[in-house]
Amino acid sequence: MKEVLKNYSGIIFLLLGITIGSIIGIVSPQIVEYIKPLGDIFLNLLFVSVVPLVFFAVSNSIASLEQQSKFGKIIFTMSFTFLLFILIAAIFTIGMVYLFPVSSISGSLELLIEQSKEENWGDRIVSFFTVGEFTELFSRKNMLALLIFAFLTGFAARKSGDNGKPFRIFIASGYEVMKELLLMIMKIAPIGLGAYFGYQVATLGPQLFGFYAKPLGLYYVSGIIYFFVFFSLYAFVADRRNGIKNFWKNAVLPTLTAISTCSSFATMPTNLVAATKIGIPSSIANLVIPIGTTLHKNGSSMSSIIKIYVAFQIIGRDFFEPSNLLLALGITVFVSIVAGGIPNGGYIGEMLMISVYQLPQEAVPAVIIIGTLVDPLATVLNAVGDVVAAMFVNRFVKV
Repeated sequence: MKEVLKNYSGIIFLLLGITIGSIIGIVSPQIVEYIKPLGDIFLNLLFVSVVPLVFFAVSNSIASLEQQSKFGKIIFTMSFTFLLFILIAAIFTIGMVYLFPVSSISGSLELLIEQSKEENWGDRIVSFFTVGEFTELFSRKNMLALLIFAFLTGFAARKSGDNGKPFRIFIASGYEVMKELLLMIMKIAPIGLGAYFGYQVATLGPQLFGFYAKPLGLYYVSGIIYFFVFFSLYAFVADRRNGIKNFWKNAVLPTLTAISTCSSFATMPTNLVAATKIGIPSSIANLVIPIGTTLHKNGSSMSSIIKIYVAFQIIGRDFFEPSNLLLALGITVFVSIVAGGIPNGGYIGEMLMISVYQLPQEAVPAVIIIGTLVDPLATVLNAVGDVVAAMFVNRFVKV
């Protein structure tokens, strides 16, 4: 019993904090505004610590790889894995909405949408890959630019030879220090996540019923099936029965963190810890998980299909026409991979959907509200999917 408590005390306390927060959110929702600052403080500490961790983890992984060909194989396998998982998630969701159609959806709620400023495509491409000031790199709103900078820094450290050895030691040391800092911050996770989860329950709970109940029910049922069945399948391909056992043994903490924070970014530290316990080499985990946080989103893939389907139901068009399905897959890949690196990328994806299908503006509020309400499970699928993706990559790349 002592050994069990020692190994699982963190998860037990986290579950206890989330349970207490949920009870408060249900029984006394008026109190949540007073405890929410505790959750905000925890998340802010987590966010400011994860940004430098991403830089050190990615640059150190590249700088420490012995063979250039090995790095290329990791990147190719990772890209293939991300695309494969996203398409499987989308096709599975299309099958679910075909087998279990949602009917009697009409009208939409009014929602004020803040329109982003108009930019030409040249400006968007520039802001997608780079920032204008060095200090802007270290913002979670510019994650793709930070990842690219970390890549380039790692390559430069490799090419500098003996002269760059002190810097390579520095980034390796920086990675270890930031890991320890995040482990310290996670000590207060039961309080911070409990407070934030109570706020989520109190504010989003009432909206889970009524107009959006059917599409939300379809998403949550599909998402839970995908989570347990497909993640188990990916883990089995990665390492047979040991893969399934190791994955589910270590996926609990990332799952609880994702549910509580609704943030893949905040879940990244627990993902890295889980990857280490599973036995994934750091040279793979430190690339796949940080990059996957931005560019690999199973949950967003599924929610994109649901939102397109609901929009078609609202206006009475046939979602299952072959041309509409192909467009849906294309939009889903964009939303799940490309838009993941853009601030408010989900909204850009929704605007793209409205534009491509030439849907009326009345469909916009519905898809945005659905995107908000499915966020907890979508975050779980997005974030925890990075761990099983790292296992999958490790299966085909022997470091």
